[in-house]
Amino acid sequence: MKNIVNTSWAGNMKFSANVSGHPIMLDAAVAVGGENAGSRPKELMLAALAGCTGMDVVSILKKMQVELDGFDIKVEADLTEEHPKVYTHIHIIYQFKGKDLDIEKLKKAIELSQEKYCGVSAMYKKAMEISYEIVIL
Repeated sequence: MKNIVNTSWAGNMKFSANVSGHPIMLDAAVAVGGENAGSRPKELMLAALAGCTGMDVVSILKKMQVELDGFDIKVEADLTEEHPKVYTHIHIIYQFKGKDLDIEKLKKAIELSQEKYCGVSAMYKKAMEISYEIVIL
């Protein structure tokens, strides 16, 4: 099985990617010659991680019959100063809202995502450390 993403240059530093039939605009910051007309590629890596693990966690918690009122994921990453600039550590903050949430079920869902199901986490762990925390609001 292959995933294919078609990407086209859209002038200057901009690129338009077609991802699963959905357009994503990529661009650089004005300070480095871009027009700030789209997302930065490395930041999209963080969004991919959040989406992957988030989908897992929601699916697992649904099977555990855990009802959420809200769920946010914040991903923080440490970036090297020298080129090529790469992430050296990623920290995921899972923020849950709900009544009487069982912390053990939340932990189990996250552990299953991080250790078994999330392919993005699995790939990134080959290159850097990933840590996480749980916050119940």
